[in-house]
Amino acid sequence: MANVEAKSKPTLKVMAEDVVTDIKEYVGNSPVLKAFLAGSISGTCSTVLFQPLDLVKTRLQSSSQVATMSSRPGLAGTIGMMDILSGIVQREHMFALWKGMTPSLTRCVPGVGLYFASMHWMKTTFTDGRPTPAQAMTIGVAARSLSGICLIPITVVKTRVESGEYAYRGVSDALKMIYRNEGLRGLSCGLVPTLFRDAPFSGLYLVFYSQIKQALPKELMVGDLAAPTHFTCGLLAGVLASLVTQPADVIKTKMQLYPGRYRSILHVMVFLHQKYGVKGYFKGLMPRMLRRTLIAAMAWTIYEQLTQSIGLK
Repeated sequence: MANVEAKSKPTLKVMAEDVVTDIKEYVGNSPVLKAFLAGSISGTCSTVLFQPLDLVKTRLQSSSQVATMSSRPGLAGTIGMMDILSGIVQREHMFALWKGMTPSLTRCVPGVGLYFASMHWMKTTFTDGRPTPAQAMTIGVAARSLSGICLIPITVVKTRVESGEYAYRGVSDALKMIYRNEGLRGLSCGLVPTLFRDAPFSGLYLVFYSQIKQALPKELMVGDLAAPTHFTCGLLAGVLASLVTQPADVIKTKMQLYPGRYRSILHVMVFLHQKYGVKGYFKGLMPRMLRRTLIAAMAWTIYEQLTQSIGLK
């Protein structure tokens, strides 16, 4: 067994080095393209790993899913993350927790890549690479807004597939059906609350992440301590950003799942307040906080490591 382990470690290391070499040869000396590829790779890893949390969050915010679970004896008024998880596994199967993976990857891989590429371009163009908190906030908001606007149709598809309330055969089929039945408005529904969710999250996240990194000793940013330090910085930065932007996430989900029921953001807000009170704005907070915090921390950790390996830093 020891011999097998000893042989596997250098093999994995060689494979990782080959991937880095291939990226270097493919992108040449383009820093923006390097940032895009590094961001896309980090987005792929984190999306696949944490997709079940996103699925659970969407189900918790779905009226019909909660109503179905509430009809089960002993669950009325007590529906939580673990109830949704166990319900999915019992009624469907374990792999159903990764439902919506295709639209998630379709959205996140180019989306994260576009976010990191545009952010890197703005940081190097408008700052000296060490932006102030105000500059970091502005750059984060602008980069996420660009990504969110470009990929809003895929976000709509992703939300609907995860809810289990729509029977689409695939991403292209979903896009065609939404356009045929709802037009361009259907493909862009929930755009405003999506931007109110993603842009502040990214801006706040980048501010906290940058400030925490700068406050730590430089010795923690090199060698074996670099990856766990970046991951910890990401975790801390993600908690507050998730709390602040949760209401916008609930509104976004409602508008994308039930476009015929809610006419505007104000309509959704009135409904949530009348039916659930203030706590209605924080439905699905726990799985979203776990996912967004972990996915952002992991994405930044992988991104930082890749950018160092391919010579972007």
